[in-house]
Parts: sequence; C-alpha cells; structure tokens
Amino acid sequence: MLVPKLVTTLKGYDRPQFLADLTAGIIVGIVAIPLGIAFAIASGVPPERGLFTVVVAGFLISALGGSRVQIGGPTGAFVVIVFGIVQTYGYGGLVVATMMAGVILVGLGLAGLGGAIKFIPHSVITGFTSGIAVIIFSGVIRDLLGLDMGVLPAEFLERVGAYAAHVGDVSWPAAGVGALSLVILLLWPRLPTRIPGPFVAIVAATLLVQLMGLPVDTIGSRFGAIQAGLPAPAIPGIAWRDAVRLVQPAITIALLGGIESLLSAVVADGMIGSRHRSNMELVAQGVANIVTPIFGGIPATGAIARTATNVRNGGRTPVAGMVHALFVLLVVLFLGRFAALIPMATLGAILAVVSYHMSEWRTFRSELRAPLGDVILLLTTFTLTVLVDLTVAVQVGIVLAAFIFMKRMSEVTDVTAFSEEFHDDEDPEAELARARGRALVVPDGVQVYDINGPFFFGAATAFKDAMAGTGRSPRVLIVRMRRVPTIDGTGINALRDMVRRSRKEGSAVLLSGLVPDVREALDRAGLLAELGPDAVFATYAESLDAARERVGAPRT
Repeated sequence: MLVPKLVTTLKGYDRPQFLADLTAGIIVGIVAIPLGIAFAIASGVPPERGLFTVVVAGFLISALGGSRVQIGGPTGAFVVIVFGIVQTYGYGGLVVATMMAGVILVGLGLAGLGGAIKFIPHSVITGFTSGIAVIIFSGVIRDLLGLDMGVLPAEFLERVGAYAAHVGDVSWPAAGVGALSLVILLLWPRLPTRIPGPFVAIVAATLLVQLMGLPVDTIGSRFGAIQAGLPAPAIPGIAWRDAVRLVQPAITIALLGGIESLLSAVVADGMIGSRHRSNMELVAQGVANIVTPIFGGIPATGAIARTATNVRNGGRTPVAGMVHALFVLLVVLFLGRFAALIPMATLGAILAVVSYHMSEWRTFRSELRAPLGDVILLLTTFTLTVLVDLTVAVQVGIVLAAFIFMKRMSEVTDVTAFSEEFHDDEDPEAELARARGRALVVPDGVQVYDINGPFFFGAATAFKDAMAGTGRSPRVLIVRMRRVPTIDGTGINALRDMVRRSRKEGSAVLLSGLVPDVREALDRAGLLAELGPDAVFATYAESLDAARERVGAPRT
C-alpha cells in the first residue's frame, strides 16, 4: 500500500504523543549533528553537506516513508562509495549518481519490489557491512592520532603503508583528545541519562581544546567556516559519458539504501510491535535521494542507530523524524558557526565507535561457522569491499549468491529412474494401490522417471544425467511429476528434448501427476499439445495402465 505512515498515524494524534515525539526528535537531532558532519568528512565532502542531508532527507523520509519511526540521513554504509565517486567524478558526479539511485528506488517501490531486496543473503550484507567498517576505521586513524600526512590514499593497502610511514608523527595533544572522546563515548551510555554521548564528547573536547589552547585540528582549521542555512537548489553539470559510467555506482547506492532502510524498518517494527510498508519506504527513500542533492546533500537512507534512539526516547510517529530534521535546521541557521570549533580527533573517535558497531564482528564470527558456501560468500564480499571496490563487491556477492542458490536447489531436486515395482511408503498413490490389492509393477519395455522437487535449470542437468544412465531405449517412458511444484523454461526444454529424442528412437512419452501450475506452464509452452491428450494422466497408476496397454502387458 503506497500510503505514507504519517497519514495513518495522525488519526487520533494527541498532545501527549506530540510531546513524546518532540522530545525524541530533539534528542535524535542532537545525535544526528555530529554524525552528519563526520560522515560527510569521511565521504570526502565539506562537513555542512552532511547537515544538509540530515535536514532535507531526514524530513522527506519521515514525511513520506512507510515506517512509523524511521530516521533518515547519511550513514556509514555510503562512506566508501561516496568517497570513490567524489574522488573520480567530483561532487557533480555524486549528485547525478545519487539522483539516479533515487529514481531506481522509486521504481522499485512502485513496482512492488520492496520485499525482493530482503532476499539478498545475510552473508553478502554482513560481508560488505564489515568491510565498510574496516575502511571507515582505517580512514579515521589519521584524525584520532593527529597525523600530519596530507591527503589520505584511497586504496586500503596504500593507506596502511602511509600509516606505517608516519607512525612516528603522532600528535600527542590530538591523541589525548581522541582518547578522551573515546572514553566518553564508551562509558557515557552506561549512565542513567538521556543526553547523547556524542554530544557530551563534542562539548567536553571542544571546551578542553579552546580553554587550554591545544594545537589540535578542528573543523574550522581544516575546512573553514560552516555555511549557515541551506544552499539555493542547483544541479551541477556533468558530461554524458560520465553519467553513463555512474550507472553502476548509482545501482550500488540504490541497493545499499534499500537494504539498510528496510533492515532498519524491520528492527524498528520489532521494537514497537508495528509493521512497515516496504514499498512506500522505498519510494520515500528514492524521493529523498532525488531532492537532497539539489540542496547540496549526499546519499541518505534509514539509520538503524538513530531510529533505535528515536524509539527508546518515546518517538512513535513520523512527526519525531520531522522534528529531528527541523531541529538540525535551526542549529545550522543559528549555531552552525560553533561547529567549526569541533576537534577532528573527536569526530574520528565518533566514527571509530560507529565502525566498531557497524562491523558486527560477533555476527561475522558466527557466519564463519555456517555452511561452506556461505563462508565463501562472506569472505569474498568482505575482501572485495576492503581491497577492491564496494560496487564490485556487491555485484560479485549477489552473482555468487545466485550460483550458490542454484547449486543448492539443484541438490534439492531428486530424479530417480526405476523399471521395477514402485516403492514409496509416504506416497498416497502407492497406499491406495496396496489397499486395492494392486502392485505398481513396471512391465518390461517401460521406464519410469520420478522427479521430486522444483524442475528448473539447476535440476534439468540431473534429469538428463538420469536418462543417459539407463543405456537403453524403452518402448514407453513415464515421467512422474506429482512432486514437482514448479517448472521453468529450461525444465520445459529438457522435457521437450526428451520427448523428441524418444520419438526418434521409437519410444512413447507419458506424463503423470501434473500439478495445476506445472500443467499450465507446459500448456502455454505447447508441450501438452505436442504430446497429445492421451499422453497426460492425473495419476501414476493411470499412466502405468496406459503403458501396459502399449506394450501388451496384462493389468495387475
């Protein structure tokens, strides 16, 4: 249902709920400010662009989304892909890629594919999420330790080499501020207070640096003053050839945005006992990513940590998310200049904690005990994310997952050949035959193939192998399909090839036990007409009687 949750939740909306949403929105806004700045810097864009994203995308995702409590904005998942796009195509390229991703997300939502994204294997998600966490952490070591090393290399291995070359250049004042910030971020949540830890860390570290005059890099010293207010809407120009190259990064942004937003919505559903509208959520995410870049923002999606903060502080409707965006806008308008005083070491500490939680190392460790295919999928996606490129990692991960799925499904489908009495203690046909005193004996000159499971391209090879293994051409060949719930084009072609080859060899082909969906598929493909009405039977017993008549054997 493509109706925003805001429309339905405002029915019966009262003053107590508004006050709860107001409080939750302000607290989430306090959390979102340092995260927005930190994610923007880590992505290679000016810090205010993260705040623009919090304001515009945060408001649109809450106002149009399919979740009651989803909080949208920049997240760590986009850091790697955004950094790569900016380094290669500049901010103009990022705008185009983000808007293209937004169009893709809207299309997915309108097509009703909100549930399809959930089928991406958990190993793929864990692999690239953990890989992103490693890359984020590798990018904040410079600020945490105050290393004076110029432009940080984009490649992970080169970055490690650069750190090794500058290991003796640690700035102890910056390292001390970073350590203090980490201590606050790790210990503050244990206190019985609703004041967010990142806010406390920023205030404490900023006051320490300013009052003691510590020689520590700040946002202002590195990036200059932060712009107050939203910029005028604009779309930077970009060459068409670059736009074509941005299709793959745009698809990656869309997939990451869709996956993370729907995962966040599912987590929120569990916390408040609600159900989100996945297709409406994708549409909202798409609209937000189309509009936000026009106002100077970067890609946005649902943020699990901020959504959980919203729920824990009483937010129960999209009003809380809208309040959080408006609160950040007010801060940008009236207090934005003070953000320039924030130490870079503190932002590095915030991102270090984010990367730790994002790594899901416990989940990663448990996935290593999964079946071999899942372990290969996990390690491949993780390694490609860290050493090659996130876009490549996601694409290879999904393709590899598809091949593993095909292999497993082909193993589920069993093709059995028999030419004697049929035995199956769990088969109602066999039970009925025994009750009537009949034995389902296969006469001479008849060969039976029993297919058990989905008959698709993965199982077609097993079917051909089973036929090749008989080594002789029977007068009648029965294909028993009572336990085939579905069939695809490759399975149909395998049957058609078998029918035509059997006719050339003088063998008749009979089908038995077709379920309605399979019968319809074979009928549409013209295979039933090719076989004729006297070659298709409702039960195996009926097909066996017809085979006996064709070979001249008596009925049992």
